[in-house]
This record gives sequence, C-alpha cells and structure tokens, in this order.
Amino acid sequence: MKHLNKKKNSGQRLWTKAKNSIAGGNMLFSKRPDIFLPEFWPCYFKKTKGCEVTDLDNKTYYDLSQMSVGTNTLGYSNKKVDDAVKKVIEKGNMSTLNAPEEVYLAEKLLKMHTWADKVRFARSGGEANSIAIRLARATASKKNIAFCGYHGWHDWYLAANIKSNNLSNHLLNGLNVDGVPKALKNTIFPFKYNDFKSLQEIIKKKNIGIIKMEVVRNEMPKNNFLKRVRDIATKNNIILIFDECTTGFRQTYGGIHKMFKVNPDMVILGKALGNGYAITAVLGKNKIMENIKNTFISSTFWTERIGSVAALKTLEEMEKTKSWIKITKIGNEVRKNWNKIAKKNNLEITISGIPALSSFTFKSKKNNLYKTFITQEMLKKGFLASNVIYTSVAHNKKILKKYYKELDTVFKKIKKFEEGQNIDDYLRIKESTQSFARLN
Repeated sequence: MKHLNKKKNSGQRLWTKAKNSIAGGNMLFSKRPDIFLPEFWPCYFKKTKGCEVTDLDNKTYYDLSQMSVGTNTLGYSNKKVDDAVKKVIEKGNMSTLNAPEEVYLAEKLLKMHTWADKVRFARSGGEANSIAIRLARATASKKNIAFCGYHGWHDWYLAANIKSNNLSNHLLNGLNVDGVPKALKNTIFPFKYNDFKSLQEIIKKKNIGIIKMEVVRNEMPKNNFLKRVRDIATKNNIILIFDECTTGFRQTYGGIHKMFKVNPDMVILGKALGNGYAITAVLGKNKIMENIKNTFISSTFWTERIGSVAALKTLEEMEKTKSWIKITKIGNEVRKNWNKIAKKNNLEITISGIPALSSFTFKSKKNNLYKTFITQEMLKKGFLASNVIYTSVAHNKKILKKYYKELDTVFKKIKKFEEGQNIDDYLRIKESTQSFARLN
C-alpha cells in the first residue's frame, strides 16, 4: 500500500477472526468494513465521546460519517442519558414485573402525536416494522402491501425480491432472499417516491390494503405527494404507515411528517429515540392497535428497562436543547461547504437527503472509486468519513473547519483523476462495496 501502513490494524485482525466465528462477520450491513475501506477500516471501537471514536489501537477519529447509523444525535456517550441509564441499572434492569418507564414513555410519545391512540415498543427497527405490518394486516381486509423505501430484513419485506430485484432502488442492491417463503412473492409491490401514478396503478391492480413508506429519504416530496398518498389511502380504506426510524428526530421533534402536516395511521420511531440505547416504537390508531388481541406479538427483552429510561432522558434533552434544529443547521452548513469545495475544484456533485442526513455523489463513472479514496485519505487525517454524514450536536465548528480543510485537499486530488491521472497509483486497495451481492 502506497499511503497506508501495510500491517493490518487490530480491528482488521479481529475482523478476520469475526468472519470465521460470526455468520456474516457482524450484525449490521451498514457497519461492515468492506463498504468503507477494505483492509484498512478500523472496524472496532474501544470508547466513544461526543463525535470521537477510539479504535483498538488507541487511535481516535472524528466521526464525520454515520454516527452509528444515525442513533446518536446528542453525540456519543451523552452524560445525561448515560447517567440516567447507570442509575436505573443500579436498581435493576429486568424483573418478573414490568418497568413503569414504558408507561411514561408511551404517554410522552402519544402527547407528541395526538392523532395516535396506542404504542407498542420493541428494540430494533426491523422488529418495529414487522409489528406494524402484522397489526395492519390483522386490521385490513386486503393484505397486500405497496411500499417505498427501506424497511428491514424480515420476510414480509424481502418477499419483494423473490425472482426479481425490486429492492434495488430502495437502498440495497443485490439482496438475496433464500429462506423467504416463495408463497409471499405477490404480496408486496414497490412504488417510486414522488411517482404518484405508479402508486395509483399498484392500488388499481394489486389488491392493496397497506401502504408503507419512508416519509423522506433522498429527496423531498413534490407536487403535494404525501397529501395525495394520504388521500388515496383514505379513499380506498388503505392503512398508511410511515416508517420514521431514520428521520424521526432529525428535522422535527418526533417525525418529519409533522413538518408536512400529513398524519399516517401508524408511525414507526427508532434509531435516535434512545441516543444509542435500543428502543423503537410503533404508534397507531385504536382500530389497528387493538388487534394486538387477535394476533401474537411478544418478546422477553422488549420489557427491559434501559431502553425506555434512555428514551425518556433523550427526549428530555432533545426538547431542552432543540437538537433537531441544531443538527439541521449543521447539516445545511455541511451541504453548503460540500458545494463550495466541489465548485472550487471544478467538480460536479449531487447532494441528496435531508440536511441532518446528507450524502453526495460525483457526476462521474468513478464515483464509488472516489468515495473509497475519500475514506482512505480522510482516515489518515483522523476522520471516519465517506460521502455521507449523519450530523449530531457534537459536530462543532472547530471539528467541521478541520474536516472542510482536509476534504478540500482530497477533492483537489480527485480533480486530477478526472483530468486523467491514474487513481490506481494512489488507491492501492480493493474498491469499497456498493451492493450486498458483492460482499464476501
């Protein structure tokens, strides 16, 4: 390797062991090192604070990347949230009796979403999505689903990829679905965001009883899209579910659908809800949620206390500091500087997403090579970075100023690659993975 130490870091050595002992190497696709920097990504952490991550070799990096895939809008190891958790651990996390905090959290979330009547808690986004679908199907007379966006790993969702690649435009390309019953093949149908006509056609032809969608991912709604989806759902007696696992507390307090004044029949909240602690919530109207009596949804560790305690303190801190306003402001500043740096170096980029969850792509066939190069070069300067940023309140001006300076240097080199200089002379590693199918 021309620019990086050829000796494997401790994280990479442990990753080699992990692939021999853990199916798939780890538990989350988004944390696989091959999607960042094959052979050199630090892989594992020892400790965190603010937006800093210390790896197994005691090297500390600024996280200008995923901030644990968007879970920590208040920063890593937030003292007030952690102290609330430590305090309750001393009293006990599990018992034959229920934790009272889950009631307090339910009441707080329902106060935030006055259109909803009941809450059901889980500990991951995939679980929460499956809970919502089970309850919706228990209520709807028609069982087929029209969907848009990414909604987890469970059978009901992956069925869209049976003998097709329908999920390729919904975050992950090349997803294999061995093990998903083939009988589910014609139960779930994708539609494109902002393409109301495609949704109309699916409803007309596919016996749809449920619409499930992310409110926003890469683009904002156009031509009153969300309102039109709400109206067609109401007109056809279809249950509308908004998946706000990712967007829930990033631009508004509780859900980006509130910004557009469009209420669903159910909403899913997660990721940032516990600022790094496991807690997700499904909120819905009584007619749907009361069908919990007519199906079976239950899990031991959904009753642990830490998640609810962390969520209560996280919501308190969010409300006190108006964190969603801060991280949106930071995101807008980052986007402005991305454009400024690109323009300065005569490079064309396209920026997507909401401000607090932004990404950019180069208008070049070598986009993924450039993304890999950015990660390589920024890592050497002490940054975990690529072409995506989940902003947090810990991303202060001093850190961002350093980030912009180093990114400008990387963009200067990328401009030379666009002019004909060979990137292979500088990128001596395997290109980062773009799709699930390419992972080994």
